[in-house]
Amino acid sequence: MNEQVLALFARYGSPALFVIVAIAAAGLPLPVTLLLIITGSFVAQGTMNVESAIAIAAVGSVVGDQLGYAVGRWGSKALVARYKSLLGRAEKLRELEAKANKWGSAGIFFSRWLVSPLGPWINFASGAGEFPWLRFTFWDVVGETFGAALYIELGRIFSDRVQEVGAMLGDLTWAIVGILAAVFIGWKLFFHKTAEAKKVAV
Repeated sequence: MNEQVLALFARYGSPALFVIVAIAAAGLPLPVTLLLIITGSFVAQGTMNVESAIAIAAVGSVVGDQLGYAVGRWGSKALVARYKSLLGRAEKLRELEAKANKWGSAGIFFSRWLVSPLGPWINFASGAGEFPWLRFTFWDVVGETFGAALYIELGRIFSDRVQEVGAMLGDLTWAIVGILAAVFIGWKLFFHKTAEAKKVAV
């Protein structure tokens, strides 16, 4: 999959960048972080303009994010069911639907670039939880623009070590997701134990 995506980008350039990041933001797992880093390498070689690259990546990602939000908020039952099957792990989606409003703007911003594997889930959950669309869009645009600029700039700076940087960031992202999952599970266990202790005391 990685090789096919990168081959499309190498062949078609900016249009492929736009389409790939939009599809990934909508929920299809594609190597977007690596793609943005390679885009930065192209910028360093003078084959792409940095401002245009950041704008294309950010706008494409926002388009995909908006699709996920729209399905969650306004989609028919059949469309919602199909979209959930694309994202997978329905029980996780139910938890995120309940927590999207609680996480608020910070959850949207950080899932654009720091824990991007959660992005499509957050988009759908924000829509399903009726998180205000204008607020969602604002933090979506801010987060995607920041993320595109960050990874493209990293690729530009480390253009001779693109694969190594991509692998390192991929590992870091999943480590953060694992830590967040562990914190969440620990939090639930703590309150479960507390509730059980209160029942025993009564």
